[in-house]
Amino acid sequence: MTPPQTTPQALRHIAATHPHSPALIDGATRLTWAELLEEVRTTARALIARGISPGDRVAMWAPNTHHWVIAALAAHSVGAALVPLNTRYVVAEAVDVLSRVGAKAVFVAGPFLGRDRAAELLAEGLGIGTVVVIPVEGDAQTSADAATVTWAELARYAASVTAEEGELRAAQVSPDDISDIMFTSGTTGRSKGTLVAHRQALNVVRGWVDCSTLRADDRYLVIPPFFHNFGYKAGILACLVTGATIVPQATFDVPAALALIESEQITVLTGPPTIYQTILAHPRRADRDLTSLRVAVTGAATVPVVLIERMRDELAFEVVITAYGLSESAGFGTMCLPSDDAKTIATTCGGPIAGFELRLSDAGEVLLRGPNVMLGYLDDPDATAEAIDVDGWLHTGDIGVLDDRGYLRITDRLKDMYITGGFNVYPAEIEQTLARLDGVAESAVIGVPDERMGEVGKAFIVREPDASLTVDAVISYATAQLANFKVPRLVEFRDQLPYSAAGKVLKRELREEKS
Repeated sequence: MTPPQTTPQALRHIAATHPHSPALIDGATRLTWAELLEEVRTTARALIARGISPGDRVAMWAPNTHHWVIAALAAHSVGAALVPLNTRYVVAEAVDVLSRVGAKAVFVAGPFLGRDRAAELLAEGLGIGTVVVIPVEGDAQTSADAATVTWAELARYAASVTAEEGELRAAQVSPDDISDIMFTSGTTGRSKGTLVAHRQALNVVRGWVDCSTLRADDRYLVIPPFFHNFGYKAGILACLVTGATIVPQATFDVPAALALIESEQITVLTGPPTIYQTILAHPRRADRDLTSLRVAVTGAATVPVVLIERMRDELAFEVVITAYGLSESAGFGTMCLPSDDAKTIATTCGGPIAGFELRLSDAGEVLLRGPNVMLGYLDDPDATAEAIDVDGWLHTGDIGVLDDRGYLRITDRLKDMYITGGFNVYPAEIEQTLARLDGVAESAVIGVPDERMGEVGKAFIVREPDASLTVDAVISYATAQLANFKVPRLVEFRDQLPYSAAGKVLKRELREEKS
């Protein structure tokens, strides 16, 4: 029997198979799969009442809570494409994405960690037809003005749409319809939206599930943000196709995570290496019962062999594996196997999954081909043609080597991208931002090793003549213009940058310098 190929049908299938099993645990909110389906149906009918049509784009700008899960699945149920926004975006970055996709609705967090993203967005006057404000801190919520809808008001709008109309809309969603548009920065400095269909999103997730051994009785603490493939596809959708329980954490807090592992008997924990490193280093770790832990999946940064060994020995994970993927390949590409040794897991990304073919170009670039390569970039046929050649091979921009088993090891990046705390960072975007700062004549940004974050940004800056630019001024400016993970943590002023004969900055020389 062919498994469901759209998320609306996958949700209905799992709710029928495990109706009374826990689907979602978020503080006081505890939903079975049958109850989650009803919540999704209500929110979907509200979206229909607000005029959302098949093919429209619905954005999410909020942290990991049950609201995100419900709203995302509801957007899919009405035939809309989901557009996750990085919660670390400054409002200008969010506005750029929302404008480019022509978002008809956005679910946005109210006050959270010192920012009111809803207020910031409304101040921009974008004219988005439906702005649903999600209550993250505190329960009281009232509509601020006619431009917003509160989460509590969705039920009132849903009442005007019949259950039959809602189910008909969900049934009409096709496997080839766009399920999500994930934005990833490009080497030109402007983000690009990757178009992925429902069938692709679910197929890559099932490949991930096969390697990770996720199953219905697992309880999955989802720390990676839902706006990232690690949280959305390897988190929400992985639970959707298995029946595992989603336990979201809005912000990573080690004591809170340890308490959740103990109280909710968490079995699955995923994320970049920094998550496991901080848990292992926490002085109160021994005070908590962590024996329920079973599966760990990491990647997105350099993984020390000793970390894999400590995860197995001290945290007693039965399964520890690493993976590699990118938004252009629907978030996935290769994975290790549970039976692989610590060195293999730490130093390779495993072999291809989910029907991908893997090979290296003559220059050593990693190429992927298969049914789950993105459909293309949003409104950018030239960039699509550059990324996917005429034979269907996706050019990843990563340099790698293959061992005798066909396992991939990433050795370099063609595009200078580095990874900080699990997030891809593209220097060109930062350099373009710094170029607008008075006093900056030229700049070059590279990733440098960092024990906690894997890599952090370092900016080499040449000042304009007579400029009195300081390190604090550079960092302050970048903080105001960019999401915080993109902000360089280190700044070094130079009289000049190293250039090649062709006039390109020799970033290799900057990387090879001893700090």
